[in-house]
Amino acid sequence: MWYLNKMLFSSFLALGTVVAMSSYSWMGMWVGLEINLLSFIPLISTSKNMFSSESALKYFIAQVLASTVLLLSIIILSSKTLAFTESNIQSSLVFNTSLLLKMGSAPLHFWFPEVMEGLTWLNSSILLTWQKIAPMILLSYSSKTLTLLVVAIISCMIVSGVMGQNHLSLRKIMAYSSINHIGWMIAATLYFEIIWMIYFCIYTIITLNIIIMFKKLNLFFMKQLMLSMNSEPMLKIFFILNFLSLGGLPPFLGFFPKWLTIQTMVNENFYSLVFIMIVSTLATLYFYMRVTFSTMVLSMNSFLQIYSFASHKFFVMSTNLVTLASLILSTLIFNLL
Repeated sequence: MWYLNKMLFSSFLALGTVVAMSSYSWMGMWVGLEINLLSFIPLISTSKNMFSSESALKYFIAQVLASTVLLLSIIILSSKTLAFTESNIQSSLVFNTSLLLKMGSAPLHFWFPEVMEGLTWLNSSILLTWQKIAPMILLSYSSKTLTLLVVAIISCMIVSGVMGQNHLSLRKIMAYSSINHIGWMIAATLYFEIIWMIYFCIYTIITLNIIIMFKKLNLFFMKQLMLSMNSEPMLKIFFILNFLSLGGLPPFLGFFPKWLTIQTMVNENFYSLVFIMIVSTLATLYFYMRVTFSTMVLSMNSFLQIYSFASHKFFVMSTNLVTLASLILSTLIFNLL
């Protein structure tokens, strides 16, 4: 019965996103976002784990707040008391703010790491990937308030670099990593939607590769990560390559969408913003390197309850072939463009 419920709510989760993306009116987009929200809450809340119930409540409060602000922007847009241009400017500002809150972008990221901490890896992967689609698509549809988006981009870079340094929880590390990539994706939506789509697809592939390894080995903290990697050198190589690719280090696949974003913004004369983004991302790359170096050099003898990698070896290796072939794929794609 529980699996039937999960299938039902998962279907409505996908339906809500599709309705929000394909709607012709702002109210239709709001309805799609609400269907998505009310379908995700039962998926993440279980009676067996009080942390997931707490995460579901935090997620619900944050999303309801964002939905209220979204409705306010629709009211401002349809208001007859304001001049047309003034109404458009105010509604765009409020509308973009609500979408930034929905996707967990800084400086409105207060709920995102806390919600991530209480989720399973399956629900975390949905929150990191699928739940970003509808707000990002609606942001690309709307009239963009450039000043607000630039502030959000810079905030994402700085917050993820500073706040992600001292965490030992892998879920919080992935959350702050996602905030950094949200900043890059917002920058990619400023001019060309196709660049955002490429960025999101590659980010999803790399994130799912990492989460699959965490889920198969039942890892949630750095200590467990170090112990599990000691006995599996092949897994250690895959993990390090994926994390470096997630950080956007050349010549890995994760560098490809950042390269496209940087090139587009340079062509549009956004030199100062590109410089700030690149320098701020170095702080994020630092805690990526801290995780990978800890995995490589530290050896621990304590015993933790982890699952054997042997039974999932073929599955994990096959899902990570994309990372090993990333340089070839990037080169071929650039030659075809």
